[in-house]
Amino acid sequence: MIPVQGFDGHKVAVLGLGRSGLSAARALRAGGAEVLVWDDNPGAREKAEVEGFVTVDLLRAGVFDDIACLVTSPGIPHLYPQPNPVIAAALEAGVPVDNDIGLFFRSLGGDAWDGFDRAPKVLAVTGSNGKSTTSALIHHILTAAGRESQLAGNIGRGVLDIDPPGDGGVVVLELSSYQTELARALTPDVAVFTNLSPDHLDRHAGLGGYFAAKRRLFAEGGPDRAVIGVDEVEGRFLANQLAEGPGDDRVIRIASGRKLAGPGWMVFARKGFLAEWRKGRQVASIDLRDIKGLPGAHNHQNACAAYAATRALGLSPRDIEAGLRSYQGLPHRSQLVAELGDIRFVNDSKATNVDAALQALLAFDRIRWICGGLMKDGGLEGLARGLPHVAKAYVIGREADRFALGLPGVEAEICTTMDRAVAQAVAEAQPGEVVLLAPAAASFDQYDNFEKRGEDFAARVKAALGQAG
Repeated sequence: MIPVQGFDGHKVAVLGLGRSGLSAARALRAGGAEVLVWDDNPGAREKAEVEGFVTVDLLRAGVFDDIACLVTSPGIPHLYPQPNPVIAAALEAGVPVDNDIGLFFRSLGGDAWDGFDRAPKVLAVTGSNGKSTTSALIHHILTAAGRESQLAGNIGRGVLDIDPPGDGGVVVLELSSYQTELARALTPDVAVFTNLSPDHLDRHAGLGGYFAAKRRLFAEGGPDRAVIGVDEVEGRFLANQLAEGPGDDRVIRIASGRKLAGPGWMVFARKGFLAEWRKGRQVASIDLRDIKGLPGAHNHQNACAAYAATRALGLSPRDIEAGLRSYQGLPHRSQLVAELGDIRFVNDSKATNVDAALQALLAFDRIRWICGGLMKDGGLEGLARGLPHVAKAYVIGREADRFALGLPGVEAEICTTMDRAVAQAVAEAQPGEVVLLAPAAASFDQYDNFEKRGEDFAARVKAALGQAG
């Protein structure tokens, strides 16, 4: 645990008692704060009370009169589309609002670090797509190379639940826009921006607000090194703002599908090969084409980001390549769940938006595509480049008819349920094809989350193939 500093003897309120909320409450108490907690869910309140926390309705009149800070969970709106009533009350009362990420950065470190030969580092990853894979890949590469590493934030453990890092240890954080937008302290040593595509626009009042939330990690965090994906104009703009000139190697530009040029530090993947260039010369190259845990151009971009980040921490190209080759992938992200002869079954349930699904479609040549769910704003036009790879679509979800209408030129069968979609895809798949779950939509019309959707897909595939779970 990382005890929260700065609130010893003060009252702090915690709103939302999920993983991050309870973790923050424990860490605040460990740091000497008097913690008051609230969640609209009675079951969550009961769980907190069992741990000895005092539950207080934070909408009660006068409750913020002596509160030093309100700590809120990332899923609770604090600005758009409108603030949660409790957060609105805190804003009205002038009480600072923070989250567990802000508490972590203000509390990390201590006297013990004075005796370390190498100070611990924090490496933070944000972006629209690929940040979970990139974070897990960085953690894996570091661990495989013998470096102490902990994975936390939006993946792995709650950020305040981790152990204090040891000599030379690295904390790898995956950070969502919800987390970076609100955190009052953001001071990573290395920060990574993977890419940007429209997502969570209601929470940020549009694409500009969404990008601004990501940008805070760099503009306010002031990392020693920034790894920036420059395949979109927002990334190119961010890299330009951070660098003092073309040769400033505090900024490492990364790209997928094209070569980068110039005097700076660059890592890019092209035709399946990753290349590192510095000062106009190539210094390393890795063949990514046969790495099963990283299929497709989108995963090659993730590999570039992880390579650049770990190079910024001092790892050698040889050690990084060994880590890339031993990486098995994350569940629900281009996850190979089964094979039947020359037919592969891939679970990419995390592809909840159009851009992520497009990258999954582009990763394979001939696809039996299971798609659909709760559609997001913006339509399906962004999938156009990937549709020629689709042999047939099997559409699930309550909006299956509407979804299928957005797939011009694609043979689409309205299946509605995962059970029927998998059964049809298994029956019709031919050698050399991939049965791919890449929904391009949220899961909440039929599942609690994308993980449950992916687990259902994998279980039904294995049942259809007669394999043990």
